[in-house]
Amino acid sequence: MIYDISHVTTYSYEAAVASTRCAIRLTPRDGKGQRVLRARVDAAPSPETTRESVDFFGNRVVEATIREAHETLRISVSARVEVAREEPPAAALTPAWETISRAAMAVRALDRESPAHWLFPSRQTPLYAPATDYARESFPAGRPVLEGAQELMRRIKADFAYDPEATHVATPLEEAFEARGGVCQDFAHIMIAGLRGLALPAAYVSGYIRTQAPPGQARLEGADASHAWVAVWCGEPFGWIHLDPTNAMYADDNHIVVAIGRDYADVSPIDGVIVGAGRQALAVSVDIKPVSEAR
Repeated sequence: MIYDISHVTTYSYEAAVASTRCAIRLTPRDGKGQRVLRARVDAAPSPETTRESVDFFGNRVVEATIREAHETLRISVSARVEVAREEPPAAALTPAWETISRAAMAVRALDRESPAHWLFPSRQTPLYAPATDYARESFPAGRPVLEGAQELMRRIKADFAYDPEATHVATPLEEAFEARGGVCQDFAHIMIAGLRGLALPAAYVSGYIRTQAPPGQARLEGADASHAWVAVWCGEPFGWIHLDPTNAMYADDNHIVVAIGRDYADVSPIDGVIVGAGRQALAVSVDIKPVSEAR
């Protein structure tokens, strides 16, 4: 499938901002099963300087500096992306989860694909004993790792309520876990923390999910803005398998990857520093339009 994506973020400030410096991580990335055909980032007011780079994890980052005083900042991203993902492997064929844990701990490589980066606590996915215990129920001795991860994903979907009012972007994992509610970011963090508590490599994936539901089916949750899910390392030759705990499904051709990190802090869509005072308001608009079937 080929998609045209439009993502518009608008900040409105109570008082004029003298300058802004920000890092924008909203450009989809190339990777397995996904190819970026074109992409463009624009800002108003126009930045004095911009610089595009690729971070350690392979995410595209645009850094912009705006020195013109402004009461509104509008950042827009447009992209065309081709998605054609392979079918996931049969879960029963993946190695036992204990084997994956030992293999990950034994890896010496430190490139961006290495599971070593995804084993340990991070800023927003600390080791949290209740999450580890919750995950452990899906991983009895000898169970294939993908079978266990699938069950954990389905349990999160069943046990946690999707509630945009329950949490915000800075809500600690512990609070979302105890409340048994939140949004895609919270569910991804909870699943990752549980897996890492069992010494299983898990990554946070940000991106988009197609908003149009097939006839007769419910609309997918988390489709109003950026979405988030989890990538689980299943060893060689299976590699990283993407699972969406918000919707209890594999990431498929409806999912478009923007960035991959240890948690949300690594892939925050926009962060930076402003010189100003007063409150600010944020509005986000996302549109994903299927153009044609992938070639």
